[in-house]
Amino acid sequence: MVIDEQALDDAVAAQAFTGVVTVDVGDCRVLERCEGFVHRALRVPMTVDARVGIASGSKAFTALAVMRLVEQGVLELEGRVREWLGEDLPLIDDGVTIEQLLDHTSGIGDYLDEDGGWSPSQFVMTLPVHTLTTAQAFLPMLDGRAQRGEPGLRFTYCNSDYAVLAVVLERATGQTYHDVVRRLVLEPAGLERTGFLPLNDLPGDVALGYLAARGNLVNTLHLPVLAAGDGGAFTTAADLHRFWVALTEGKIVSPATLARMTAPRHDVPQEGLRSAMGFWLHRSHPALIIEGYDAGVSFRSTHLVPSRATVSVLGNSSEGAWPVIAALARDIDVELVG
Repeated sequence: MVIDEQALDDAVAAQAFTGVVTVDVGDCRVLERCEGFVHRALRVPMTVDARVGIASGSKAFTALAVMRLVEQGVLELEGRVREWLGEDLPLIDDGVTIEQLLDHTSGIGDYLDEDGGWSPSQFVMTLPVHTLTTAQAFLPMLDGRAQRGEPGLRFTYCNSDYAVLAVVLERATGQTYHDVVRRLVLEPAGLERTGFLPLNDLPGDVALGYLAARGNLVNTLHLPVLAAGDGGAFTTAADLHRFWVALTEGKIVSPATLARMTAPRHDVPQEGLRSAMGFWLHRSHPALIIEGYDAGVSFRSTHLVPSRATVSVLGNSSEGAWPVIAALARDIDVELVG
């Protein structure tokens, strides 16, 4: 894969990118770049092994945990989510299925409405963030949101879909969401440096998430103290490539399940992508994508299936990675489309 180095330089400078950029092809790292700081105030430079937040990128982990339970017969894609919610969240239509939550066609109301002028600098959590340590704890924040559309009618990206799926995972297993994902997804994939970390007690190798290109304001008060089903895990560039390889080699779910999860479901023109279950897809070619955007996070990892190549951009600021992601997307298009 050929990278336009000048375009990458320009993109890094465009919004003072801070984070990690890597390209791995098979067993070889062909590009590696670190910019900015893990900790700005202490001037700790970014390293390629830093753990960085990936926001909605970890929706893929939620989807895979659900599909593991489908494979085990614990859940059914066609099963109604009401079976697991009982009397909780009564405004969710009784016809909503697990599959509709997975592919964003549930029509349920979203606790984080990204179409409503949302900004990552806003304080959007309506509960004290320190109380948000399990999926169950999110229920009061998910409640009271009217159904926005008929279940199964159309694709509408919805964070509540995955927050509700995390509640289902907890109730179906009797474990916390974080333990379920660790057991069913992270451990089978060998992701030893990927997981869920409390924002108020981060280890020294974790990159703080900054709200802006400059300054020391971090995202601690803007996000749940522990990641939820709709995003927020931390990982490394190396673990991302390891994840993609493990996924495509059948170490997390079966090939048949993966094929079902990654079959194109909807064109999403505003993103220039297609949607699947827990994943985005290149608009025309076999490339799998996970992406995240939140306070202190701008992230995308793309896996080109035929060549076993992974292109990852892990940004630890809200906006800084997007020019870099766009520049590398053009290189990916050249590789795939010509």
